[in-house]
Amino acid sequence: MANPARRALIFIVPLVIFALLIVMFFFRLGDETDVKINTSMNKPLPEFSLPLLSDTSRTMTNADLPKTPFLLNVWGSWCPTCRVEHPFLMELHAKGVPMVGVNYKDELPDALAYLNEFQDPFVYSIQDLSGEYALDLGLTGAPETFVVDGKGVVYKHILGEVNAQNYADDIELCLTALGDDALSEEDKTLACS
Repeated sequence: MANPARRALIFIVPLVIFALLIVMFFFRLGDETDVKINTSMNKPLPEFSLPLLSDTSRTMTNADLPKTPFLLNVWGSWCPTCRVEHPFLMELHAKGVPMVGVNYKDELPDALAYLNEFQDPFVYSIQDLSGEYALDLGLTGAPETFVVDGKGVVYKHILGEVNAQNYADDIELCLTALGDDALSEEDKTLACS
């Protein structure tokens, strides 16, 4: 028969590890994200042909992207940080900032229910059920946002949530520069770096 202290230890150790993981998760949730990576800077968005989330019988392609600077936001209804980010995306929508959503590895009913509950900030969302397009973008996890010019070229990649601080400090300047035809490509790149 096993020692009672050993049996208790076998039960307690995994419980403590699980509790620590939960605590670490909740402390990370909502932290501001200042990380920027340059995996796809100054390169065109990958080609895509994906269903429109609101009408999966319609297929969207790069030709359907906005012809002005916009944000491409990768999100999922299952993503807790996406829920933290969403109210700020609604603020940007109210200010007229164009955003295209990439719904990442999400079931259609869940994604539509999410947008119905929290409102839809996007010009449109495409459904990336397999996650292949997001991987082509260089995604490391949701949410992630790309600042894209009107020609479909990526100038900035934001890991984690977009929030008031990183938008005001960084993203807004990039969007403004991309919309200024008087600026050279070098100046636009500098404004977005």
